[in-house]
Amino acid sequence: MRSMTGFGRGEHADHSMSYGVELSSVNRKQADIPISLPRNFTSLESRIRKSVLARVSRGRVGTSVQAKPLATGKKLSGLRVDHDLAGQYLEELRQLASAGNIDLEISAGDLLQAPGVFEVQHKIEAESAWEGISVALEKALEQLIAMREFEGQHLLEDLEKRIALVEAEKACIHELAPMVVEHHRKNLTSRLAKSGLPLPLEDERLVREISLFAERIDITEELTRLDSHISKFRELIHATEPTGRALDFLTQELFREFNTIGSKANNATIAQHVVTAKTELEKIREQIQNVE
Repeated sequence: MRSMTGFGRGEHADHSMSYGVELSSVNRKQADIPISLPRNFTSLESRIRKSVLARVSRGRVGTSVQAKPLATGKKLSGLRVDHDLAGQYLEELRQLASAGNIDLEISAGDLLQAPGVFEVQHKIEAESAWEGISVALEKALEQLIAMREFEGQHLLEDLEKRIALVEAEKACIHELAPMVVEHHRKNLTSRLAKSGLPLPLEDERLVREISLFAERIDITEELTRLDSHISKFRELIHATEPTGRALDFLTQELFREFNTIGSKANNATIAQHVVTAKTELEKIREQIQNVE
């Protein structure tokens, strides 16, 4: 089992460049891979996303790629100046100064602080960089997966405890279920006796009434499905592949079966066990939102 939260970083250097990849993942029902990388490497975005999706099925995995030339390498960088943007900054500053009747003195240093005017560009081509980036990405993925598995182990331990509590409540309901009909029979005959209309236990009308009641409150099917769902739940939390979506669906099914039992059983003690089981299922549902 894996959690959806984690962090990984990988680095790799060749003869001229140093590459770094950072991955940071948080919960999300579907896989979402936003990628930040140098402008001249944008053509690699689809490859990076495909590599991440090959290892991650759920969660928002922020991916950041950095590339720096090594001091020992040949010159691989160039400076780009956006003259049009610089002109727009100057024009807006002049208008602000004019509107506020402010003396304006602008230096080249002021423009250095303006975002987007000066930009260092690496001359290395994306295809040449891919080998180094892919190595750094694989290292980051290994670290991310290891952290998600570590967090997943804690989730597994908690879910095992909670599903055991749910199963215990189900076992109590199973023991109580046969007593409900007998309790109803005694109440019915007692009310009839107090009303002055005592009937023998073998009276057809009494037998029919009790039979209809027994059929109406029968929860055998629900208990059988609960056994099946709980068994499947345990199987899924120990699976090696991602099971978050399946666990979420199964938890909803467990919740529905207990709801049905609560409405059919017509017994206060059983209702208390149903409430306790549903409380644990709510906690399970919250935890499953963290499972990949």
